[in-house]
Amino acid sequence: MGEGLRSRSSGLKPIETKRKGGIEEYDMVTVEDEPLSPMARLFQDRKFDVHAVAFMAFKTRISPQPVKEKLVHTLLKHPRFTSLMVVDEENLTDMKWVQTKIDLDQHIIIVEVDETQMESPDKFVEDYIYNLSKTSLDRSKPLWDLHIINVKTRQAESVVVFRVHHSLGDGTSLISLLLACTRQTADDLKLPTIPTKKRRPTPSGYSAKEGLWRLLGNFWLFIVMFVNTAVDVFLFIITTMFLKDTKTPISAPPNFESNNARRIVHRIISLDDLKFVKNAMNVTINDVALGLTQAGLSQYLNRRYAIGGKDKGATERSNNLPNGIRLRSFLCFNLRSSAGIEDLANMMENGSKGKRGWGNWFGYALLPFKIALRDNPLDYVKEAKATVDRKKRSFEALSTLIMGELLIKFFGIKVATEVTYKGFSNSTICFTNLVGPQEEIGFCGNPITYFAPSTYGQPSALMINFQSYINKMIIVIAVDEIAIPDPHQLLDDFEDSLNLIKNAVIEKGLVKNLK
Repeated sequence: MGEGLRSRSSGLKPIETKRKGGIEEYDMVTVEDEPLSPMARLFQDRKFDVHAVAFMAFKTRISPQPVKEKLVHTLLKHPRFTSLMVVDEENLTDMKWVQTKIDLDQHIIIVEVDETQMESPDKFVEDYIYNLSKTSLDRSKPLWDLHIINVKTRQAESVVVFRVHHSLGDGTSLISLLLACTRQTADDLKLPTIPTKKRRPTPSGYSAKEGLWRLLGNFWLFIVMFVNTAVDVFLFIITTMFLKDTKTPISAPPNFESNNARRIVHRIISLDDLKFVKNAMNVTINDVALGLTQAGLSQYLNRRYAIGGKDKGATERSNNLPNGIRLRSFLCFNLRSSAGIEDLANMMENGSKGKRGWGNWFGYALLPFKIALRDNPLDYVKEAKATVDRKKRSFEALSTLIMGELLIKFFGIKVATEVTYKGFSNSTICFTNLVGPQEEIGFCGNPITYFAPSTYGQPSALMINFQSYINKMIIVIAVDEIAIPDPHQLLDDFEDSLNLIKNAVIEKGLVKNLK
């Protein structure tokens, strides 16, 4: 199973090399050598050897040759995927991306399996990804690879694991690029359709009185944003210095290392159920996702706290949870105008050199999770909405981005890395929610049943990702098994929490709010 995988390196030392020729063989985009961005440099540090992985399940068996032929005309047209990370020979403190010749056989790994000798194909794939998380990408070649596993699982005929080093781009960029390499199965000329937020129409005109109230409202909003930002930045700074989350059973264990192996598992739930709750409560999908996450974590922790002691129950007034649990996520906010999948597809198809919206340009915000049991399941969603609405009225993410760049500029990448690592270590969770295609898509001509993105290498024992696809919502968690030895139980709690919330909507008669 582990054949072809390299073990995690103890240090991330860049490779000194000269630019190689031969890229014309694949008709790649030729660009000048480009310095690494500050955030990309941070991800090259040993403590932040973070890899993004996308687990893709297919309806058909995968033939490697068509995949190679397709990637030549898509992924290999993107400069980051044909470049090495090297040390500048004139200034050894600088790193840059330098294009090189690609040997696809070194990047596409075909996993040999004997299904007749396999007790559980799903467990085999899970263990394969677990072993993959023990390894780091080889820095003598571009920082990505693709693993083809032709094994029939409960929900797919084959799976592919796409792995990319996080220094190549943030999560939004990487998922957008992956989707730009796909097409709708109903029409192989059409790109996937990604839902976008509908903007409220701007009034064309208003009276002087209305204009005055509008001006006063904007002024008040500015004051609120300013105060919230000041409070959030203060809390962020003291978190990176000393303010730790409450020690709970899911906290990173003592002597925890970010390069510990991660068990990555997922659960598919109904996106229609989330939309049902969203419409009934007049909230967003993100509010519902955060609400069921808080509910599931509360149920899971209540059970874990009962181990070895007296079980006090699982109600709002009588439970095993300590009061005032502080549990937060280091949340990444994309702060640039992202290149859409159409832009990326055109860039790869036409060989343009544009890199708009690509790379790591994001800020951090601390997202608090309310850990408490509620007799009314709808309270979880209401509390989540209040938390998200509060975070929307703050420039915390932009402020932390500016602080990070200033920190790198004046004190160097090592100090910035230590500060960022401390912030991650003093919080408990990493959390993301990504929007996916509304219709079935195919990768290299193979229809995708679902896909599940995650990461490993971050200094947190728990990573939670929500990824929508058609009428599915895929919950993906990456855990350190010392902290969370039963990740499938945690997924059960998430699923049960959604059912409780949905049933509460029906019982309380909120269905009448639906049109």
